Amino acid sequence: MGTGLRTPHAAGALTLSADGAYAARLTVGGSEAHGRGWYPERWTLDGPEPYTVPLPLDQPEEPDSQVVPLADGRVLIRRRVADRHAFSLLYPTGPGTGELSLGTVECERMTLLAPAPDGTSVYALGPGIFTTSVWRVAGGTSGPEHVADVPGLCSGGVWLDRTGRVLALDRRPPGGGPVKTVAVDLERGGEVTPLLQIAPESNDRLLIAEPDSGLFLLRSDAPGQDRLGWGVLGSALPVRFPQCLRPADVTVQPFAVQPGQMLMPESCAVALRIDGAAGSWLGVWRPTGRRLHQYAAPAGWSAGSGFWSRDGVLSLPYARPDAPCGLARLEAPQDAPSEAYGGARYASGPAGDSPGASGTRPSAAGSPPEGRRPVPLGRAPLRDGSASGERPDRAGSL
Repeated sequence: MGTGLRTPHAAGALTLSADGAYAARLTVGGSEAHGRGWYPERWTLDGPEPYTVPLPLDQPEEPDSQVVPLADGRVLIRRRVADRHAFSLLYPTGPGTGELSLGTVECERMTLLAPAPDGTSVYALGPGIFTTSVWRVAGGTSGPEHVADVPGLCSGGVWLDRTGRVLALDRRPPGGGPVKTVAVDLERGGEVTPLLQIAPESNDRLLIAEPDSGLFLLRSDAPGQDRLGWGVLGSALPVRFPQCLRPADVTVQPFAVQPGQMLMPESCAVALRIDGAAGSWLGVWRPTGRRLHQYAAPAGWSAGSGFWSRDGVLSLPYARPDAPCGLARLEAPQDAPSEAYGGARYASGPAGDSPGASGTRPSAAGSPPEGRRPVPLGRAPLRDGSASGERPDRAGSL
């Protein structure tokens, strides 16, 4: 699973643990007698059959609370309490829910980041006027700990190693200017190193990175408009902007990268969420394949959530009335030149359904046809797909 980013989503959407074993979300439940409201729900995904565990307390949660699952099955929750943010760990205790209070942070705004790769730590950003504070709110020794102040207004949050030491943030300088991604070393007091600087005036944002291979995807307006591009951390090769990743009239966002491909970054399969007038569906792409494969999403898919196995199987969590907790599995397609569109198949989950046949479909136009330190990509050259020998993907694009 790529260490993206993925900050925890809004109420109702699913957030995965660092290893993909658990997920958590806020969901609506209750009864007419006691009223309905939001409460946390944990999903267990690494067993023979996925299942959910509700974690309600005595009163419903606010919909702007955030939840993040840890690798041990506990769920961190952030709540806004007046001018403070309160953090607690929730866990099942027989028929009820246990709660361990971790403390509070006084801050106007605070956003949880995706869980750190160690599986036990969770960090949060507190943007201020001139600096952004970085807090470790779970996994420390004594409650929330302030670990760094980064000059400027920061957002995003992508882990660049397997230890949770180096964090990439998209930063706008204190005096204004374009957004650039920087690497923040959390074990050196928040030491900041430039990471993405494609052109002096371009806005360059890191979207996702896979520490094993170094493959990353970014969004930049350096080519003249916002484009998805890819590169390899520590490589002198140019950042490329494939034509197949800019289908018309849709937005494309990566959410998972195949792990374990140490020496083969260009062979990593990347899962992308595609949003258009017809709804949300799924894209799969490899740098070597130079084509965007598109598939209907499983019905009830928590759009933008999922994780890869090392051997190229994508797991997509979904919930619907007949299957409140399920995983659809998709084998990454091969990129043989003669392959027809739609070459991969969904594998049914334990319920024996076929989510790929009943999910939201693409619009008609898209139907058939370990822990190295990052090397800053200073003024990395641009290469468009057509200019670099990457042909536009007509078969797999909208």
